[in-house]
This record gives sequence, structure tokens and C-alpha cells, in this order.
Amino acid sequence: MKRHVRLAGLFGLWAFALACAGPAAAQSGSLFQQEQHQAQQRAQHPGQPPLMLGDSSWTLVEPPPVRTFRLHDIITVVVDQQSQVLSQGNVQRQKQSNFDAALLNWIKLRGLDIIPAPQNNGDLRIQGLLNQQYRVQNGLETSDALRFTIAAEVVDIRPNGNLVIEARKIIRNNNEVWEQSLTGVVRPEDVLPTNKVLSENIAELRIHKRELGHVRDGYRRGWLQRLWGRLKAF
Repeated sequence: MKRHVRLAGLFGLWAFALACAGPAAAQSGSLFQQEQHQAQQRAQHPGQPPLMLGDSSWTLVEPPPVRTFRLHDIITVVVDQQSQVLSQGNVQRQKQSNFDAALLNWIKLRGLDIIPAPQNNGDLRIQGLLNQQYRVQNGLETSDALRFTIAAEVVDIRPNGNLVIEARKIIRNNNEVWEQSLTGVVRPEDVLPTNKVLSENIAELRIHKRELGHVRDGYRRGWLQRLWGRLKAF
């Protein structure tokens, strides 16, 4: 009998301990209840700072701060431009004309008088038929790509914070010359943490690329061929 009383007493103490610890465990395991508890504490102590996501999240990764740029800073521009054009045209035109002209009366001068002139061989008459057909069919498909990397200098900072950049690079190898230049406007937040910016994020982009030397001379057109292609006589 005493053993049963002791077991009943221990069971009652265990149930009472669970009842007391249940809300506390739920409160410590719930972020929402933690926020409510911290909100109550801030209401009791108004001088404390507000709850931030970094105070309760273990996986939060803070974004890197936006870099502040100054004049003459250097930014690496990654140029990757691709374009493709597909155009087709078909023109067909047909024209047919008939004309029939007859001279019924004629005149002649006798002194100062104008009198009718008889047409002894009959009325003069002209008949004709014009049949014209014109048909043109053409197509154009072009594809090109431009890829290179160049270092640009910040030459101006606009009032809204956008950066005006300018770059130029010249490579000379014996008689071969490669010249590349670039200008544009970029936002500071588009500059990656690696100090690189993609050409697709640059506004007012202007790219100039020129080659000089034997390689260029091998495939460029002569002045007569350029003139003939511009006139297009046939």
C-alpha cells in the first residue's frame, strides 16, 4: 500500500513538472513567441534597439555594402555582345497597259488663216500594248559576337550617382595593331564585388574595335570594290 502511494506521488510530481515546463519549452522553441516576448521587453524598456532578422536567423547572409566610387577609379568591363538578324523579302509587281491613239483632224496655214487639212491617206492611228512584270526575292541572315575584357576609368560621376566610364586599349605586335575603346554609363550597384561590370548593364554603350596590319589587309575590300558595292549599278 505504501509503495502504491509513493508511486502515485512521484507520478503526480512528474505531471506537475511537465505542465510547468510545457509553455516554457514552447516559448523558447517558437520564433513568433520569442518576438512577442522581446516586444514586451521593448515596451517595458523603450531604450533597447528593435529586433532585426540577424538577431534570430542563423542562415542570414548579409549583402555586401554598395561600394563608393571616386573619380579615376578603375572598373573591369566584361564585353559580351551577340546579335542576330534574320530578314526576308518578296516583291512581285505586274503592270499591263494598252493605248490606242488616232488623229481624226489636222490643220494647215494659208496666209494668216488656219484651215482644215484633209488626210488623204486616212486618219493617223497608233496602237500599242505594254506588259511589264517585276519580281524580287531576297533574304538576309547575319550573326556576330564580340567578346573581350577591358579596364575602364571613372571620368565623371553624375548627380544621381551613376558613373561615366571610358576605356581604351591598344596592342601592337610588330605590324599588327589591335585597338579597342569603350564609353558608357553604369550604376554603382551593377558593379560586382569582384570589381567587374557586364556590358549588358551599361547604358549609352559605345564600342569601337579596329584592326590594322597584314591580317586586316588580307580580307578587307579595296576602294574600287567598295565603290562598286555602293553604286550597285545592276
